[in-house]
Amino acid sequence: MSTAAPPEPAARPRARHGGRLSNGAFALLLTAPGLALFAAIIVYPLVSALFTGFFKQDLRLPGREFVGLENFTYWLDGDFLTILKQTLVFTVGATIVPFVIGFALALALNTGLKGSGFLRGLFLFPWVIPGVVVSFLWMWIFNANYGVLNGILMDTGIIDESVTWLGQPGTAMLAVIITKTWASFPWMMVMLLAGLQTVPKELHEAASMDGAGAVRRFVAVTWPQVRGVASIVLLLEFIWNFQHFDTIYVLTGGGPAGATETFATAVYQSAFKGFDLGRATALGGLWMLLLLVLVAVYLRITERKGDAR
Repeated sequence: MSTAAPPEPAARPRARHGGRLSNGAFALLLTAPGLALFAAIIVYPLVSALFTGFFKQDLRLPGREFVGLENFTYWLDGDFLTILKQTLVFTVGATIVPFVIGFALALALNTGLKGSGFLRGLFLFPWVIPGVVVSFLWMWIFNANYGVLNGILMDTGIIDESVTWLGQPGTAMLAVIITKTWASFPWMMVMLLAGLQTVPKELHEAASMDGAGAVRRFVAVTWPQVRGVASIVLLLEFIWNFQHFDTIYVLTGGGPAGATETFATAVYQSAFKGFDLGRATALGGLWMLLLLVLVAVYLRITERKGDAR
């Protein structure tokens, strides 16, 4: 019995591409408005600002003069290292202190403490207040004449006379760090608490059955589980503090005698009080290079965390 051969499939008509966009061109067309907006508000101002660093430009006078690397050498041969040191002192202090406080509170709230929900909301209060308002609040607290801090310390006999907290180089940076700590520990607490709540309770129970104490359980169980979250929190806060402006400017303006001068306040002072846009831009460019290093570290850490998953 013979079988008939299956009919040959009909030839497919060839697609006509005349007058139609390719996938790549269509994707470019869709992203063009966003790219144009990004170039207008990010790329162009950034390139223009960096280009200004090679000119001598006074905001009070028209025109500008090309000076090459003179603005950069002005800072590198001058106060750059001092400003960098003070920026790092503020950044490290305003990162480590709130991290320790936030982690301690997160550990306490994670134990199922009675009223932990209310306390969590209460601790978040400093975080939701605008930074300028926080700065004015603590300016009143640190005031040498009628400040609450001096009043409490004098009433308890810790000090005999009022301390000018914001007017002395030895205490001004400490006061700024305390203010920033009060404003930033809540978000660190929330992030760390979220990390702690992902730690399986079975691991703690198993460690307890093996006779591990609280400290041993923290070192062997808790910390390895939240180390990734803690590193991200620390690095993010470090980056933010490295470019922080409002607290320092409102409390001290970079003073006294430049004791709290950071990159943020130095750029502002140079541009809008010294009216030297070229030098301000040059310092901003150097500052940006340091920030790029921090961002690269952050991206590397997040990449490793993603690979570990």
